[in-house]
Amino acid sequence: MCGVVWAALQAYIINSFGFVWVTALTDSILSALLLSVACWLINNNLRYYQPDKGSYIYLIIWCAALAGGCTAAARWLLPLFDFGQVYLNFLQQSLTIRLFTDFLAIGWMAMISALFYSQLDHKKTEQRKTEAEKLARDAELYNLRQQLQPHFLFNSLNSINALIGFKPDQARKMIHQLSDFLRGTLKKDDQLLVSLSDELQHLNLYLEIEKVRFGHRLQTEISCDGNCGEALLPSMLLQPLVENAIKFGLYDTTEAVTVSIRGEIEDQYLIIMIQNPYDPKTSRPRKGTGFGLSGVQRRLYLIFARNDLMETHANDNIFTTIIKIPQL
Repeated sequence: MCGVVWAALQAYIINSFGFVWVTALTDSILSALLLSVACWLINNNLRYYQPDKGSYIYLIIWCAALAGGCTAAARWLLPLFDFGQVYLNFLQQSLTIRLFTDFLAIGWMAMISALFYSQLDHKKTEQRKTEAEKLARDAELYNLRQQLQPHFLFNSLNSINALIGFKPDQARKMIHQLSDFLRGTLKKDDQLLVSLSDELQHLNLYLEIEKVRFGHRLQTEISCDGNCGEALLPSMLLQPLVENAIKFGLYDTTEAVTVSIRGEIEDQYLIIMIQNPYDPKTSRPRKGTGFGLSGVQRRLYLIFARNDLMETHANDNIFTTIIKIPQL
């Protein structure tokens, strides 16, 4: 399209000097063809080779050489059409302006091509960087997920082993519950976000197993607003938090302990609050204690790129963990 406009403009200019349209069109079409070939060469060259800052002088020389080639080709090809001596004199006198305009046109093409392919390479580089970061993030998330299960599994197997001798029925029940829990865990491996109702259903399997271990000592209270059941959160996010609450609430006491879980929607966030009593003389909970809290905080950062989505408080012998999940 640009070649057609260029040829039409050149034909009009040549015609304005008193030459017939046949002469003007022949000159302009041949000149436009030569210029198009030069522009194609410079564009094709820049597609595969991007000059650095110190190499732009070579690009200018390359543009000048192509402009000189176009002018020289026009100088030797146009006289073959035998348009007369007046035209030959005009051609000879216009060589300088032809060289200058060809150089400008090729230079513009070189600049546009360099910018375009530079942006294209930058975009591809950013895309590769993003994909690499995503792979690294997914690998770290996977490793974090894998660290959630071993100690829980070992504890459950030890409890089953202890129950087999004097409470075989409870041991069988716990085996079935553990099987259902692990099956649900495998199903969630490929899911990044799940609904709160699904997460709580899976969490209840975990709590049933823990209740077999701790008996009447472990009590739970789960309450959620009616409108947050379909809210989304990272899968298996609550289990390590509840496990942390059980650890600090029950391990150093023989009394009954209630772990409460509360969910609500506020300002486009799903807010989950987990509370458990603790003995400050033995538990001494603190921010970031254990893999449960640090692992959850790391997962939230990897998924949402924010460090302010989890906070912990220890007041009046109650340890509170609060997480906020953006509802995009």
